Amino acid sequence: MIYFDKVTKKYHDNSVALSDVTFTIEPREFVSIVGHSGAGKTTLLKMILAEEYPTSGRVYYESKNIHSLRRKDISLLRRKIGTVFQDFRLLPNKTAYENIAFAMEAAGRGDEEIAADVPHVLELVDLGNKMHNFPHQLSGGEKQRVAIARAIVNHPDIIIADEPTGNLDPINTYEIVQILKKIHDLGTTIILTTHNKGVIDSLGKRVITMDNGILVRDDKAGKYIL
Repeated sequence: MIYFDKVTKKYHDNSVALSDVTFTIEPREFVSIVGHSGAGKTTLLKMILAEEYPTSGRVYYESKNIHSLRRKDISLLRRKIGTVFQDFRLLPNKTAYENIAFAMEAAGRGDEEIAADVPHVLELVDLGNKMHNFPHQLSGGEKQRVAIARAIVNHPDIIIADEPTGNLDPINTYEIVQILKKIHDLGTTIILTTHNKGVIDSLGKRVITMDNGILVRDDKAGKYIL
């Protein structure tokens, strides 16, 4: 469970990224966070990853205050969270297989696990036939599917997907959303940020709407309303 308890974030120039934000994300939920640029969506995600610290209030993960954790424990927390970004962030000199294997090596996984799990997650994202391709040989949609496979290969409890379809055409957007739904059906919590109204409206899942750092709506089976 993730719990934001009256979280405010102010910067040195006195700008406010978040203002008194409170909400809970239960295990195995699929939650979309929407809002215009500057609404506070990315700051929320960075709070969960302990990349940003609140000015006031607290953020809890599994009843632990994220921002009071020691550095070692923050690393352990981040291993429970897989991240997917708009710009893919693949290593250009490594194949699809090697990009995913690298994430497993960083988590201390052995060669046997890597050999078993990498092909499995590539099949899960429908890229079993592209495991030896380099990023420049893949389409945008295929790169994002590799990024998703990399995010899930270490069996995280949560996937954070920050504008994962922002650089994709409608067909690839649809495919990425279907993969995220499949991962959710397997028991993973999904936290998605997006500007794409069609994606939100097609999901029929919970929608948190942010506006200028304020949580203005929280709808159980919501639509994109701004």
